[in-house]
Amino acid sequence: MRCAARQGWGMTSETRAHAAHQFIEALPHCRALSMRIEDIGEGAATLSMPWAEALVGDPRTGVIHGGAVSALMDTSGGAAVLCHPSEPVATATMDLRIDYMRAAKPHQRITARAVCHHVTRSVAFVRAEAFDEDGEGPVAVANGAFTFERRKGAGA
Repeated sequence: MRCAARQGWGMTSETRAHAAHQFIEALPHCRALSMRIEDIGEGAATLSMPWAEALVGDPRTGVIHGGAVSALMDTSGGAAVLCHPSEPVATATMDLRIDYMRAAKPHQRITARAVCHHVTRSVAFVRAEAFDEDGEGPVAVANGAFTFERRKGAGA
């Protein structure tokens, strides 16, 4: 995903927020899942999505489908990469491992926080956790690798 917010050197909190909003607004699944940005920092992003009946994976229990949680975690990871201080201009998921720890509580918003903890010349590494409103430990944890496309002429 390309980020058009990169016009000058040095990201401010405003340009990070703009980049993150651009990122999730450009992805149709983010709109379909009603994702919203809760917080943005240097190499970190917190996104959330509401519980919705259409996202339920098991109608008997009302538990949201793991695929929706996966999409939230993946998107928060991409947003964290785009907000990294090294100012990438684009990213895409290369690899994402998600471990589901427990079922999310029905009718509760799910929040995912991702941190881009290491970058190389062309790869960014991310850790993420997803929680429901109970906060009884994570619903899921993730580790991922994302492409890290730098502005032409930017060093490693």
